[in-house]
Amino acid sequence: MTSEESIKNTLSERGVCVVIPTYNNDKTIESVIKEVLLYCDDVIVINDGSTDNTASILSHIDKIHVVRNLQNKGKGNALKKGFKEALKLGFSYAITIDADGQHYPKHIVDFLKANQLYPGSIIVGSRNLNGVERSKGSNFANQFSNFWFYIQTGRKLSDTQTGYRLYPIKKLYGLNFLTSKYEAELELLVFPSWHGVSIKEIPINVYYPPKEERVSHFRPFADFGRISILNTILCILAIVYGLPLRIFRYLARYIRTIYSFLFFSFFAMVVILPFVWVYTKFGKMTEKKRQFLHKIIYRSARFIMIKHGIPGTTFSYKINDHVDFEKPHVIICNHQSHLDLMCQLIFTPNIIFLTNDWVWNNPFYGLLIRNAEYLPVMDGIEVLLPKLKDLVDRGYSIAVYPEGTRSKDCKIGRFHQGAFFIAERLNLDLLPMCLYGTGKILPKKTYSLNKGPIYIEVDEPIKVEQLKRIGELKDQASYMRKLYIAKYSCISNRIERNV
Repeated sequence: MTSEESIKNTLSERGVCVVIPTYNNDKTIESVIKEVLLYCDDVIVINDGSTDNTASILSHIDKIHVVRNLQNKGKGNALKKGFKEALKLGFSYAITIDADGQHYPKHIVDFLKANQLYPGSIIVGSRNLNGVERSKGSNFANQFSNFWFYIQTGRKLSDTQTGYRLYPIKKLYGLNFLTSKYEAELELLVFPSWHGVSIKEIPINVYYPPKEERVSHFRPFADFGRISILNTILCILAIVYGLPLRIFRYLARYIRTIYSFLFFSFFAMVVILPFVWVYTKFGKMTEKKRQFLHKIIYRSARFIMIKHGIPGTTFSYKINDHVDFEKPHVIICNHQSHLDLMCQLIFTPNIIFLTNDWVWNNPFYGLLIRNAEYLPVMDGIEVLLPKLKDLVDRGYSIAVYPEGTRSKDCKIGRFHQGAFFIAERLNLDLLPMCLYGTGKILPKKTYSLNKGPIYIEVDEPIKVEQLKRIGELKDQASYMRKLYIAKYSCISNRIERNV
C-alpha cells in the first residue's frame, strides 16, 4: 500500500471529507480538486452560483460530490450547505480548502495528523505569510479579527481569517444561524469555542499569485462593515451567553474531578484499606485468604468502572471468544494513565501486576499491593522468576506493561523484552489487551479529568511457539509493538469518528 493510499484509507476510516466552496474559479478549480483527490477520495464541491465555466469543469471530474446553488449566496451559505451534505453522507469531519489555489492540498496530511492527535478539535491552518504580498487592509483585517476573537472567547489564535481548516462537523454549534458571507468563518470558531470545542493551530504555506492574476470576491468596505457589526453582536453574546457557558464548563470539570477524587478516596481510605488492614493483620495469610483479597479487588474494580463509572466517561470492552481467563497468561497492555490498572482488573481476580517501586512503597495502598502479591520490577525479572512461577502454578496471570511507563500522548512507545522473557521461561501464552481513552481522560502529569470514552479490547492469545517463530526476544518485542500501533490506530479511527 502506498503512502497516498494509506492516507486515503485513514481519512475514510475517521470519516473525514474535503469541502470546497467555489464561485467563478474556473481557472483554478480543476487543478485544486485533482490535487486534493491525490490525498482524499471524498470531496464535496459547492458551486455557489458560478457564472463562468465552473459548472462545466465540475461535470467532467469523476469521484466528486457536487452541490449547486442556482444563485451566488456567499461563502458562509456554501460552507453551511457543504457541512450539512457531509453530515447527510455520514462524515464526521470536514477539511475546508479554498478553490482559488492559494492552499496546498499536501497539507491535508498535516490536518490528518493533527486530527489524530486532537480528535474532536477544530484544526486551523495558520498561514505562513512571510514574503507574501498582501494589502494593508487584509493584514489589518486579520489582526482585527484575531483581537476580537480573543475578547469574545478568551483564546488566542494567530490566524482567524484562514479558510484552510478541519472541522468536527457534529460539533458546529450555531450552524443554522450562520451568516452567509465571509464573516461566517469567524462564527465557525466562536460558537464552538463557547461550547468547549478545542481549537488547535498548525502551520501551513500559502500561494498568492500576482495581484493582476488574483480572483478575489472580498469587498473591503462592505465586508469589513459586516464583520464589524458581527463582532459587536458577538461581543454582546459573549457576555450574556458565551461567558456563562465557559464558567459553567470549567466549574463542571473541576466538580467532576473533585467528586471522583473524593469518591475514590472515600472508597479506598474508608472502605477498602481499613478492611485490608484488619483482614491481613488478624490470622494467618492463607492461600484462601489471598484469593478472597483478589476477589475484593476484582469486584471493587468492576463496581467503579462498570456499575458506578467515572463521571463524564463511558466504559466499554470486547473480549475475543478464544480467551479463557481461568488459564494463566502473560498479559500485556499499552500504558496511558493511572486508570489503566483499574480497567484491566475487571476481567479476572486471578491477575498479578508487576509494579514500579513507588507503587510498591505507596503509603496509602502499598499494603494492599504487597498482600495481593503484586511484585516490584525494580528487583529484576531474573530475581522475580521463581516467585512468578509459583504464582502461575497457583493459577495467576502475570500482567506487564511492555512500554514500562505511561505515554504522554497515547502513542505506543518502545516495547521492552521482559514480558516476552517471562512468557518464554514460564511457557505461557501471551494475552494482548489494547486500551484506549484513559490517557485522554487523565493525561500524564495532569490532575483534572476530561470527558470521553474508555475502551479496552482483549485479543486472541498468542502461543509461545508463535512468538518463537518470530525470532529473538527483541524481534518479538518489535513485532508486537507494530501490531499494537496498527491495532490502536484502528480502534482510535473507529472511536474518534464519533467523538
